[in-house]
Amino acid sequence: MSRSWNRTTHVVVGAATALAVLTACGGSGDSSSAEGTADKPVTLTFWAWQKGSKDVVDAFNASQDEVKVKFEEIPAGNAGGYAKISNAVKAGNAPDLIAVEYPQLPEYVSQGAIQDISSHVTDGIKQKLLPQAVELTTLGGKNWAVPFDAAPQAFFYRKDVFDRHGIAVPTTWDEYRKAGEQIRKADGKARIGTFFPDDPSTLQAMSWQAGAHWFKAEGDTWKIDTTDAATSRVAGFWQGLIDDDLVHSQVSFSPEWVNSLKSGGTVGYVGASWGGGVVKSTLPEQSGKWAVAPIPTWDGKPASGMLGGSTFAVTKGSKHAEAAVEFATWMATTPEGIKARIASGTSSAFPAASALRPVAKAAFDPSFYGGQDIYQVFEDAAASIRPDWTWGPTSGTTTTAIKDRFGKIKSGESTVADGIKAGHDATVAELKKRGLKVTG
Repeated sequence: MSRSWNRTTHVVVGAATALAVLTACGGSGDSSSAEGTADKPVTLTFWAWQKGSKDVVDAFNASQDEVKVKFEEIPAGNAGGYAKISNAVKAGNAPDLIAVEYPQLPEYVSQGAIQDISSHVTDGIKQKLLPQAVELTTLGGKNWAVPFDAAPQAFFYRKDVFDRHGIAVPTTWDEYRKAGEQIRKADGKARIGTFFPDDPSTLQAMSWQAGAHWFKAEGDTWKIDTTDAATSRVAGFWQGLIDDDLVHSQVSFSPEWVNSLKSGGTVGYVGASWGGGVVKSTLPEQSGKWAVAPIPTWDGKPASGMLGGSTFAVTKGSKHAEAAVEFATWMATTPEGIKARIASGTSSAFPAASALRPVAKAAFDPSFYGGQDIYQVFEDAAASIRPDWTWGPTSGTTTTAIKDRFGKIKSGESTVADGIKAGHDATVAELKKRGLKVTG
């Protein structure tokens, strides 16, 4: 994995100039208090939605008595968590520390919702983390978050179903379509996967994997391009799967989707490394029937984007940045932090700290996947992450515009390409509204 991430260190550096306009909005990072003591511990509040977060907080609190963390579980980011955080920041009652996925981080920086923590993220901390993870959280030459995990793509599938019908696990997207046709022929109610109309991030990861470059900072100008050949190829492919009824169209992680998995109506899931825990916790009764494979690619050669991946950021109003970074670093870089997160049996965290991956692997019970070493699949996938993707500063606007159009695909009122164009147009308009230079 480190080889690919080392190649990516130039990506966000290239965006630094354009982002410098935005980072001036963030906090200075000077609001931290002195470290707590056993007699007068610092009390932090922490909001997150990731599986195992409460277990991590409990383990941290038990490990020392100078910092105490109060945890509140919030909805997943795009399911309401980000809105809750933004509203709390505006109201002045935000928690000290929040979970933020990589795609949303530039948005929070541009809004001035989080503070610069450069003085607390030491070289020693950075050296423990993947270079690209550090660069993705370094905007305008300042550190804005502590990276926690990476999220390389993977294909989860019902091994028993594929074996029963003699269907080969696809290694290319053409083979994926062929496998989808075979599955539908073998069982008219079954589909190889799902198009999530509510989750544009999956389509973005697919475009990233295909070699697209949606956002690029050139000097003080943002270049937006969602009409490239790679994106058009991805959009056309998934539109074809939808049109030919080879995949379901269901809201991600909805009761409809879960019931389809439970009934055998859906026998595959294109997700990311964190999906290992999601599938396991969602379908315990199907233990031993699932397996994980590399995500299909266009030419059969390994390639991946990232679907999510999380960081920990300190909100602008926190008076305890030093303690918050201490806790965030403990979660991201210590064996105890990773073990606590995975101990519940529902998380398959893939740490940004390379030294912790063996710890994560050892803590994850692979019996659900028939004993398969799924961490090796993730490791190989991470090594193939394309190094030339940059996230833009208006993720909320982009995502909302695409999602609105995607929601009309099932009825035939829109297409995948329409959704991407809507996201492009909305992004350009928003950047101009903010007074930023933009082309595209």
